Amino acid sequence: MRVISGEYGGRRLKALDGDNTRPTTDKVKESIFNMIGPYFDGGTALDLYAGSGSLAIEAVSRGMDRAICIEKNFAAIKIIKENIAVTKEAEKFIIKKMDANRALEFLKEDGTKLALVLLDPPYAKQEIEKQILQMLAFDLLSEDALIVCETDKSVDFPETIGPLVKTRETTYGITQITIYKQEGTND
Repeated sequence: MRVISGEYGGRRLKALDGDNTRPTTDKVKESIFNMIGPYFDGGTALDLYAGSGSLAIEAVSRGMDRAICIEKNFAAIKIIKENIAVTKEAEKFIIKKMDANRALEFLKEDGTKLALVLLDPPYAKQEIEKQILQMLAFDLLSEDALIVCETDKSVDFPETIGPLVKTRETTYGITQITIYKQEGTND
């Protein structure tokens, strides 16, 4: 696993051993960022199920100002910290050990506005639609926010979630990538 492109391009990243996380493959990660970017002009990214931190690191590598990594698994937090150390810019990352739903409450209190949300939960435990609605209720999303959902290909997302519109849905093997953004914002 590696950083695909941008400032940290080519740097090797570690993945957590065992079945606790399912790292996004380099091929899928590259496809995601080509669909939504491939580069950014600042903003805050949220990786709500950070795992190895690979998606958050890729987002910052490609121009996000900072990334917030949420993960509840202690071993995964250790890997995230090691991977962030590879960037030599740890100050651009915030790591919080907490449950995803609790993290949304934390972000509401913090007043954070998110430009990019990366949702790659354990396939069997995904609550993405509920969590997106919570983000909307908490006013966490910037006007031009992008939401990237990585799920099992069997998940059927609605065309709209509140003011967000599904703009893309692509399948790679067993993985489905679904992208949402505010209706009326530029592609």
